[in-house]
Amino acid sequence: MQPAPEPGARRAQIATTARLTLREIDAADAPFILTLVNDPAWLRFIGDKNVRTQGDARRYIEAGPAAMYAQRGFGLWLAERSEDGVPIGMCGLIKRDALPDIDLGFAFLPAYRGNGYAFEAAQAAIGFAWERLGLQRVVAITAPDNDDSVRLLERLGFRFERMLRLSDDAPAVRLYAAQPVRRVARSG
Repeated sequence: MQPAPEPGARRAQIATTARLTLREIDAADAPFILTLVNDPAWLRFIGDKNVRTQGDARRYIEAGPAAMYAQRGFGLWLAERSEDGVPIGMCGLIKRDALPDIDLGFAFLPAYRGNGYAFEAAQAAIGFAWERLGLQRVVAITAPDNDDSVRLLERLGFRFERMLRLSDDAPAVRLYAAQPVRRVARSG
């Protein structure tokens, strides 16, 4: 497991927006991750990750986001307010074995939902996918009854494709997809 960064140490920053910084999650974020993954909305729409202690949260970070950074160069990133560094959610790109495409994932604490933070963070993550990774397609999955996520995905330009199961024993999810907007040059 990687050690927590020294106080004041620079963490890998991925993107900044008008109000947010997206950066890599590390072991020092375990208290925040413990709170986020046990939020009722996370448990309902994403699932129980069996994270009950800060030690569990550090293991989740190491096996999840940190492992994906090392393997892929991207993953779920911490979204923190730029003004005060308060962590408010996570957003980023995931490569799941069950999907051929990279998918967008996001989750925010209840106090920060409905303020445009998820949209802002997701735009930055998608920009990373198009500009830095050169992807031609990004997908997203959501529970069929997660209306807030569906609205956000549609606002971001994702379109519903189909229902699918990530495994034989998993519940069906809605698959959405987006592609970069192509600008056509006009001749004079």
